[in-house]
Amino acid sequence: NLLKLGLDIYLIDWGYPTRSDRWLTLDDYINGYVDNCVDFIRQSHHLDKINLLGICQGGTFSLCYSSLYPDKIKNLVTMVTPVDFYQTETLLNMRGGCSLGSEALDIDLMVDAMGNIPGDFLNLEFLELKPLQLGYQKYLDFPDIMEDESKLVNFLRMEKWIFDSPDQAGESYRQFLKDFYQQNKLIKGEVMLGDKRVDLHNLTMPILNLYADKDHLVPPASSLALGNYIGTSDYTACAFPVGHIGMYVSGKVQRDLPPAISDWLKARA
Repeated sequence: NLLKLGLDIYLIDWGYPTRSDRWLTLDDYINGYVDNCVDFIRQSHHLDKINLLGICQGGTFSLCYSSLYPDKIKNLVTMVTPVDFYQTETLLNMRGGCSLGSEALDIDLMVDAMGNIPGDFLNLEFLELKPLQLGYQKYLDFPDIMEDESKLVNFLRMEKWIFDSPDQAGESYRQFLKDFYQQNKLIKGEVMLGDKRVDLHNLTMPILNLYADKDHLVPPASSLALGNYIGTSDYTACAFPVGHIGMYVSGKVQRDLPPAISDWLKARA
């Protein structure tokens, strides 16, 4: 839909981590891979700065990257992006310990034992947050759409996408759980990537922050916290009345969201 509106889109495909990739760190991903991709696009199009859009964990990566390299980012768009990880009303954040007063998940034991964190484990973790709705109800509703080919194909595409769950590189996941979920270092300005410190006050470019009102993975309060720590006055937050996955698949959102991004970017061209 963004392509149809005339935007040039480049997508980072992280691929499927192998056993040797377990040693990749957030420094490798952000100061390495993301920076290489940004430089490739800048050089290919002879641009000093580009627009960057990050979704969910990728949105957090985009915040870190833009903080470290603000001279390379013209406009930043974040979508359902966690910023303040101490959100006691969200079950997912209990693994960080903020609801229990301690570190609820022994991430060191997990990484040391398994290497990469299996994507199937993470997917099951997400599904168990709403076990009845995500595990049973959608399949009970399935017969209602079987005679509508477009709805059926869309349902099957979504099932394939949801259960296509790449692993997470062990060392990166270790740091992400410890520094972000367990110690909430992002908003404290304490995240270190290599020898660089992430300071959200360095975000001086225009920012569009998109979030979902009914998000059970990234609560609105977590995303909206961004406005308290950035260094730009050109900040826009926009809500959509759906859940986390609805941001990608809701027909109404797909009608309204792409134009909102496109119009916002074009106003700052």
